[in-house]
Amino acid sequence: MLRRMSRRLNVRLVLTCALAGLFCGSFTFWASCPRVRSGAPDPDMVDEDGEDPPVKTARDIKGNQVHVEGDCKNLPCIINGEDSIMCRASEDEVFVPFTFLSQYFEVEGKLRGGETDPHFEWIHAPKKGLYEPQEPYDPKGAFGWFSNYNVEVRDRVKCISALHDVPVSTQWSSSGYLYPIQIAQYALSHFSKNLTDPGPRITVVADSDQVIGQWKISPNSFVQRIYDKQLSTNIVEFHVSKEGGMELHLPGKPAELVLGMDLNLEGEGKITVAVKDEDGPEVFQLHYETSRDLLTVESEKEGIVYGLRIGSGWRRFVRDLFFDLQKGLAVMEGKRRKRMTRSRLTPLSISFVGKGHVDNVTLSTTDHVTLFFQGADWFVSSQDQDSGGWPVPVERRLAQRQLILKPGWHSAMAQGQALSVLARAFHASKNEKYLDAALKGVNPFRVNSSDGGVRTYFLDKFVFYEEYPTVPSSFVLNGFIYSLLGLFDLASILGPTHPSHESVNHLYQEGLTSLLALLPLYDTGSGSVYDLRHFTLGGGPPPNLARWDYHVTHINQLRLLATIEEHPILSSTAERWFSYMNGHRAPHN
Repeated sequence: MLRRMSRRLNVRLVLTCALAGLFCGSFTFWASCPRVRSGAPDPDMVDEDGEDPPVKTARDIKGNQVHVEGDCKNLPCIINGEDSIMCRASEDEVFVPFTFLSQYFEVEGKLRGGETDPHFEWIHAPKKGLYEPQEPYDPKGAFGWFSNYNVEVRDRVKCISALHDVPVSTQWSSSGYLYPIQIAQYALSHFSKNLTDPGPRITVVADSDQVIGQWKISPNSFVQRIYDKQLSTNIVEFHVSKEGGMELHLPGKPAELVLGMDLNLEGEGKITVAVKDEDGPEVFQLHYETSRDLLTVESEKEGIVYGLRIGSGWRRFVRDLFFDLQKGLAVMEGKRRKRMTRSRLTPLSISFVGKGHVDNVTLSTTDHVTLFFQGADWFVSSQDQDSGGWPVPVERRLAQRQLILKPGWHSAMAQGQALSVLARAFHASKNEKYLDAALKGVNPFRVNSSDGGVRTYFLDKFVFYEEYPTVPSSFVLNGFIYSLLGLFDLASILGPTHPSHESVNHLYQEGLTSLLALLPLYDTGSGSVYDLRHFTLGGGPPPNLARWDYHVTHINQLRLLATIEEHPILSSTAERWFSYMNGHRAPHN
């Protein structure tokens, strides 16, 4: 009902009212309010000398000058016979408070310009994150707009696990779980940033060859530099008890908060990093300790403890100290947590307890390449070898529990974005393990949702790959498109001569045909719908309207696809959906 009414609302009238309200001083406390009239002054309104009296001016939505004069009076406004608010009225105009309009029509507005250029800015929909491709999509290049993503800062990300080297999600389980979609987006964002951002600034702290480093070693600790024949380099060997000490000074530089080292822990051990906040007296302790506990915080004095997996040979240990500190303080302080500034944090030292080897200690501004490959490696090691999928380990409920997925379900969006990760990892490294995992990851696209796969059909005709493989199907649009991009990426990396290219490309083409046919079903005339549950559940639930950030995702996806496929419906739908964000509507009959 609200959306139907919004079509009938004269946008010009409302904006003019809002501008006029600025000259009243405030929308909340109206002592008096001018009357607005367009065009030239009324000839009957002249002073004794035959001159027009002074009038205030403003401009309407099309830039035409309007004059404001007179007083307004309080006027009760009855809204649909249900509610009443206090408005203001002149002889021929009614002024409705924007505080009411913003809630009623789900729009935003802000006073801008200060005293020099006061004006009111009406925003029908926030446009943050909109993507305009500047060149055709490249499966070997940045993944669309993902260079703008910072997965680490999301509230639903508990932390970046030191056990698994990937983000841990809390969206559907507060204890935390490994969500393939989150992990894929983490990897793809770092891959994309590596191509779009400036290169990292790196400080070598200690490499056991040219840079020895500033070490502080207690008498009862065993530490020596040795030559490793297998690695063909010098490394530091250590055996330090809890009572001993082995500390490396870190030459803190602004923004160099990504700590990296080649590490080989033999058995239990602990690494502690001291970080100082330059805006206060605190020196925070970040502990990485062999444990199965993900993240624990007992007190500020005890510090923040991330679980570290027990030795499995050499690994590149990389931690973003800013995010580790930020996530730990969120657990410690909750909503009262102190706001941290990256440039005001300085790493002071790193200490070791246990037995093992270390080499190539660095501090850098970023390490996108390592973080990307850690994500890709997770997909290799965590793949279900029977199904080829990456099962989601938590229950998912949709449509007020009318649709429930038990733990272990597969997602076409997860499979597709994993393919996008693995295809890029294979192309960049030429390591066959990534290609093997990607080819296995295609299998769920061939299995029906009812049998544990992600494949379903719309009206028994159009193939659809389900982000949430519910029965009956839900047909989520954004997850479907992400799955198509994954299939396209893999088919492109394989090339037409590879034995698997034809079958992978066939899955992509099947899905693309369905998308082109079904896309109009997601258009509401004023926005888009997230899925088609209102159809598949027999008309019980209302349409699941896509909130604006998902609507932006739909536009971005269609714009990207339009650089791959020359189908007019992709670009025309994207631009029509963009126009909805400016308040435009589909015409009436």
